Order: sequence, then C-alpha cells, then structure tokens
Amino acid sequence: MSKEPRKRLSRRKFVALTGGALTASAILAACGDNTATTAPAATTPASAATTAASAATTAAGAATTAASGTATTAAASGSTGPFNSGFKATSDNITLSIWADDAGMAPWYQKVTADYTKLHPNIKFDVQAFAVRDFETKIAAALPSDSAADILQGSPTTLRKYIEPGLIPKNPDSVTKIVSDTTIFPKELTDNMVYNNAYYGMPFYQGRHAIFYNTDFFAAAGLTQPPATMDDLTTYAQKLVKVEGGNMTVSGLSLRLTGAGSGIAEKFMMFLYPNGGNILEKTADGKYHNAYNNDAGLKTLKMYIDMVYKYKTDDPKVKHDTDAFESSATAMYARESNTVGDIAKKAPNLKYNTSPMPKGVRWGDLSSPIALFTSRSTKNADTAWDFILFSQQEQYLNLLLTDIGWIPQRQDYTYAEALKSRPQLAAFTFKDPNYKLFVTPAIAPFDELETKLADRLSKAFLDSSLLDNEAKMKQVLADAAKETDDILKKANLYGA
Repeated sequence: MSKEPRKRLSRRKFVALTGGALTASAILAACGDNTATTAPAATTPASAATTAASAATTAAGAATTAASGTATTAAASGSTGPFNSGFKATSDNITLSIWADDAGMAPWYQKVTADYTKLHPNIKFDVQAFAVRDFETKIAAALPSDSAADILQGSPTTLRKYIEPGLIPKNPDSVTKIVSDTTIFPKELTDNMVYNNAYYGMPFYQGRHAIFYNTDFFAAAGLTQPPATMDDLTTYAQKLVKVEGGNMTVSGLSLRLTGAGSGIAEKFMMFLYPNGGNILEKTADGKYHNAYNNDAGLKTLKMYIDMVYKYKTDDPKVKHDTDAFESSATAMYARESNTVGDIAKKAPNLKYNTSPMPKGVRWGDLSSPIALFTSRSTKNADTAWDFILFSQQEQYLNLLLTDIGWIPQRQDYTYAEALKSRPQLAAFTFKDPNYKLFVTPAIAPFDELETKLADRLSKAFLDSSLLDNEAKMKQVLADAAKETDDILKKANLYGA
C-alpha cells in the first residue's frame, strides 16, 4: 500500500455518499441462533462521544436525504461532484433482514439500523449475527432455495461458491464506481471481489493481524522493544516463558495448535508468508498450486515444532489464544484487531501493546476482507443498497473500530477518534510501502483445502517425533500439498 496520503472525501461528499442521518430503533435476532431477541446496545463512553460528535455534522445531510428518500454517493475518483446512486428507499412498511457472519457484530448493527429507521420509520430490521460456521450452514441451505436474508455480511472467498452460479447478484453500476475507486478502497482487497469482470459486494472491514504482547512480562524479562523479526519471536518466547514446579504457567508465544475449522491453517499462513511461502500461489495461466511444500513451509513447520518440543515455549495443554492473553497466561500471540475491543471489555486493566507482524524474507500481513452483499431473493434491492451505503459513514466505521475492533477497508478516513481511544489499533492501521497486504484467492474450493490443511497441521503439531526429523516434516508437507493440489485439479483450478 502506498505511503502517500490518500485523497479524503469532503464532509459534503461524505454525507452524500452514505445518505447521512441518525438515531432510531431496530429489531434484531439472537447471535448464533434463530430466536428473535433484542441485541445489547453499544454503551462505551468512547462510542457515545463519537456518536455525539458526529450528530451535528450529519444532521444537515439527513434532512436533505430524508426529503428525497434517495441516497446519493460521492462521485468516482476524478469526478467533480456527487452523483445520484439511483437507490430510493421504499415507502412501504417492510422489515429488511440482515445475516452477519460474526456474532460480535450485533451491537454495531443495532446502532446503525436504529439510525436508519429514524430516517425511514417505515423500515424495520431483523438482524441475525452468527458464529462463522453457523452462518455458512445457514446460507448453504437458504441461498439455493431463495430464502436468504436481504443483506449478507460475509467473506468474498466464502461466498464465491454462491456468486459463480448467480445466487448473489453482481453490483449495480453505481456501486461498482465506488468499489473500484482506489482512493476509497485498496486495490489489493477489491481485486478479490471481481468475478467475470464484475464486482460483487461492498467492501466493509478486514481481519488484519499484529503481535499482542504483555508489557509487564516484557519489562520483567528486560525486553524494551517488540519483536521485529521472525527470529525475534523465537528468542523472545524463550525469555518470556514461565515454568513453576515443572508446569508452564505463562507461555512465551501462544500458537494456534488445535481446534476445529480452517483457523489453524490461517494462523500458520501468517508466519508462512514472512518466511516466503503461502497456502496458494497463482500460476502463469491464472490458476493455482500449493506454495508451502518448499523451504518456507519447512521453516515454518519447524518453528512450531521447535517451540513446542525443543524450546518448550508453548504446550498444547495450557491455555491458548485470546483467553490466554487476557488472563495473563501467555506473553505474546498474533491475532486480529477485534481482540483490542474484546480486551477493553473483558480485561480492561491488562497492560499490553501491539506491533506489526514481524519481518522475514518479506514483510506483510494477511488481510481477510468482509463485504456486504444482497441476495438474489431480495424484493427490496434498492432499499438494501441504500442501507449498505448509509452504513459506511465515518461515524459508524469509527464506532466499528472502537467498540468491535475490526479495521474498515475504507482508506479515505483517518479514524482519529477510534485511534485516540484505542492506541493499540495503530499496529493494524499504519501504512508503510514495504508492508504488503495479501489476501487468499476468492475461489470456491479454498475453504475446503484450507480446512483440510488445518486438520493435517493440527495432527503434526501434536507429533513430538517430528522434532529434528526434517525428512518426516517434509513428508507431512508433501502429503498435505498433494491433497491441496488434488482439490484444485478437481475444480479445474490447478496450474503447474
């Protein structure tokens, strides 16, 4: 991403882009099941201050938009003024349904839908925020039967299998003009939303990663700087691990060693990338093959095995992940930005900071983009798109960053309000020309191949016989790579 400052939209264009306006009530459904409940309100002082500060700015735009009932959007890059998006909220009494692939998003939707309902009192909302796997199960049944929600929040990679057969419609032209504007959204992320030369979905937020570290533990170990390189991770972990009576009480670096789903492979990929590898790489013919059955994959697998069985800086039997960090059971771990919001709620007195993912032969991070889509079955497409554009106002994206912790994809805002209250987010939002974002390919079989790789890795991480056995580690990678490539071949996506 360029280090040059991005061109910011004016306040007037900002209000025009999103349809401007504030405050109202909404109907939400339970997070993770189908029982209708009211989602909890977002009540932190920081978010209240953010909303209050934004109200005066957007009030004038709200009155103009309410009068016409039509959202206008900022012109594409190079244009001199706003253009009419063509989306007019219906005057009928309707309930607009939204399904989100993150159970933690319910409070954010409560605020935004309430504000939209004040602008359009005839429009109510039914929002259901699910755990990712529950969301995937839900849409697998609903999209083919045309019973899905009007708006879907999900990963372009996950939803590609529904985009290809036409179960999710392509963007209207006015939305494409916004999505393709590189002053608003990074091209690295929006390229993942193109299928057959058409854009699908409105970019929303992204999963970005950083190293979380406990500053008290660092001070006690005499460490004054966060780990800057992959080698630092190993040496720091050895200095930070604590063992009492033969039992590990604090791990030096909490790795994702076990668990269901594709997360194990995703976290492995975060360390694989700086070592020079990836799960897949694109071939000259536009197809893919595995990119981890190589020296980079061996180095990364060896790091895991050494940390568990040689240096003993982590152990499958101790606490892991966010629970471990929040309870001071680990000194370091790598995780997405939403952990900042979670710590603020569950461990507000924890002394910690964050730093960018460490350097290896290259420097960068996996971005996992999330977007907003309409379903083929919606009978209120214009209203759905009007709300989607409305939801992308600066005040709401600051609220998203402050209270939930997800990094918006929009790069034409500074997010100064959120960063002031959550300074640990700076490691996720900084820009450096040498720090590259990369995304996983938006291909239908990616989730399958990543999940199967995760299953193989989890078994390998628990196999102590791999320690100092390079030949056996190479065989683990070769077997996994064959499975990855076979899945690609079956989908006619394998390239040599």
